[in-house]
Amino acid sequence: MKIVILEDEKLSAEHLQTMLKRVEPSIEVLQVFDSVKKSVEYFKKNNDADLLFVDIHLADGISFELFSKVKIEVPIIFTTAYDEYAIKAFKLNSVDYLLKPIDIEELKVTIEKFKKRIQTKQAMIAEDISTIIKNVHKQYKNRFMVKIGDTISSLKTEDINYFLSEDGLVLAITSQSKKYPIDYTLDQLEEIISPELFFRINRKVLVNINSVQKASAYFNSRLKLTIIGLCEEDAIVSRERVADFKKWLDN
Repeated sequence: MKIVILEDEKLSAEHLQTMLKRVEPSIEVLQVFDSVKKSVEYFKKNNDADLLFVDIHLADGISFELFSKVKIEVPIIFTTAYDEYAIKAFKLNSVDYLLKPIDIEELKVTIEKFKKRIQTKQAMIAEDISTIIKNVHKQYKNRFMVKIGDTISSLKTEDINYFLSEDGLVLAITSQSKKYPIDYTLDQLEEIISPELFFRINRKVLVNINSVQKASAYFNSRLKLTIIGLCEEDAIVSRERVADFKKWLDN
């Protein structure tokens, strides 16, 4: 199996090569590049790799630039320290990734997956990467226009403790327990506000990470949160969301 590595940190590249040899001794690392420019020059002339390991940040820019300049016809495994939203994009679009620092057991699983799926269509690769680029560079909503009496005011997203869906209406509640109707559903809000800042704990509530004072074990494998102004009934993390919620808190 022939591999090309795109990684601008020398120690990370060497560590990856060492682990690859441990996982699969027959692996041959053809080249290691630390920049987009060098990798573009190589792939314009060579198409002999079976698999690419690609870091997102390279010495001279974002590695996604490579795929807009050169036709890549081999499977790609991204090595990334990117946020949870980007990782979801990788999962959703069937492009493999490894989260840094790379774990050898996860590397083994990824290599096995590659062996079972030797060829990936170029059209799918291009479409997947395009979607990832859009998500990585997505701009999230920083403020909402809210009505206070006859006055229209601007409410910063970071000042909202949580969003609550109640009786067909979605409210933005601040740390001062002020409530403002918002013309969005919770599903829509999940798409336009930062997933680093807000998490959907159940069907009714999106919480700001800075508003979570405490998380306690609750019956039926759920969690109960302590958030100013949010009643106990609405402050329960549903069982199917608990694992993702813990990862979110630890991100």
